[in-house]
Amino acid sequence: MSRRRRGTGAFAAAALATALLASGCGAGSGRGGKDAALTVSTTTAIIADLVRNVGGERVDVTSVVPHHGDPHSYEPSPGDAARIAKSDLIFSNGLLLEEPGIMKMIHSNAPEKTPKVPISEELERYGGSVIKLKEDLGLDVLWLGWAVEGEVAGDGSQVRTTATKLEGPGDLQVYLTDTLGTPQSYVDSTDGFDAKDSFALPPEAHTHVNWAFSKPGTYRLTIEGRTETLDGKTAPLANGTVTFVVGGAPAPPGKTVLDGGHADIAVNARTRTVQVRSDDPATGRRTRHRADSVVLSVPDRAKASVPKEETYRFLGRPGADVWVLPQAVIGKHVHGEMDPHAWEDVANAEAYVRRVEAELVKADPRGRPEYERNTARYLRELGALDDEVARKLATVPAANRKLITTHDAFGYLAHAYGMEVAGFVVPVPSREPSAAEIAALRATIRDKKVPAVFLEPNLAARADVLRRVAEDEGVGICTVYGDSFDDKVHDYVAMMRHNANELARCLGREGSGAR
Repeated sequence: MSRRRRGTGAFAAAALATALLASGCGAGSGRGGKDAALTVSTTTAIIADLVRNVGGERVDVTSVVPHHGDPHSYEPSPGDAARIAKSDLIFSNGLLLEEPGIMKMIHSNAPEKTPKVPISEELERYGGSVIKLKEDLGLDVLWLGWAVEGEVAGDGSQVRTTATKLEGPGDLQVYLTDTLGTPQSYVDSTDGFDAKDSFALPPEAHTHVNWAFSKPGTYRLTIEGRTETLDGKTAPLANGTVTFVVGGAPAPPGKTVLDGGHADIAVNARTRTVQVRSDDPATGRRTRHRADSVVLSVPDRAKASVPKEETYRFLGRPGADVWVLPQAVIGKHVHGEMDPHAWEDVANAEAYVRRVEAELVKADPRGRPEYERNTARYLRELGALDDEVARKLATVPAANRKLITTHDAFGYLAHAYGMEVAGFVVPVPSREPSAAEIAALRATIRDKKVPAVFLEPNLAARADVLRRVAEDEGVGICTVYGDSFDDKVHDYVAMMRHNANELARCLGREGSGAR
């Protein structure tokens, strides 16, 4: 089976790929060494690998996020900042893949004249395509996040949202749980509010958080949004008040009650207002509400117990009742409307490579002949890989072409190769899923007759619920790679070949491959 090639008419394609890095080379290893013409930094190991294949001996490449790292949540180090400060060229993925702290570190430390290139944000120009991010975890309570809508002037500028007042019978905690299971509180009403009860988001982004209320009743939370530039200057943007009804408290009359699906409390930079935007669970259609026109429901079924771990003491004593709208997506998962995981379609990786070539030539014109040769060879290899992946996945029976994973990273793979994302079950540390959530997962596996579920190596250790349900249902447990490499898979070609082989094996006619 040969898949339709995209964008090849306008771009040069050619022979075999350059030699890959030796398997001992990690994400921080460059190819060109100290004699390289360009010092290049990338945000992820996947992008670093693509750059090495184009740049060859003329580039010295390092990745901010190491192997095993998660670009959604990685916290940059002083060493990362020092390397960024010496870079001639910086590549990021863009589309809000990277944790905002990574991008702030880059903007703050990169030399003024160093180009900063978010590759995927001009992907169509280089023959690629982008699709919308699909998020549907089937939670049985409201999935509530924070968001910023509209652009904010200034390179690296963001919007800081601060809680300024809470009226209600108890306390409110808004916190994030990172990929290692450690909670970090951002809004804590127990000692009053100050400037620390806040967090910042880049324009057109949203993030997932936990909302925990200590008692049932009606709460009114007032928030303020301010623009914030890299040099610390701020300016008022918007303020508003949102209402929560907790533990079965009656909703005020005349207001729209939101009690399920996906919603965000959003600071709108265009209208300078605080809104609540919600997505219809059935159609996905988005509605924007005035903050004072809606009520956010935290029903009694959201009641949980404070975990026994010491790190959760800010929620109260162990075992105490707490009503929680869960984070649902692990880590500091900040993103926008479009799916940033474009490389999971190999044809898009070809577009990444073309963009990399253009930027390397621009930064180092004398290296053009080498960059063109390397690009031609690598595009030929990627073209063969694309056909290989398509042929391999074509062997999966139509009834088995359904993916259940631990991360929303495989929409492009499904779209490009005729698969279906049946669901993703992101592990949420220290929160036991509800009976309804487990039942929904079981029903999905049974109804769709899914032969296997797929864990990413960097999330597999925490995917206990998905693993347990899969084992109970007698389906396979297999591995795919999304955002990062590990000790077994060191480069993009090997990653996509592994994914195709594993999907074909585990979803094939035998449905084998349980691990």
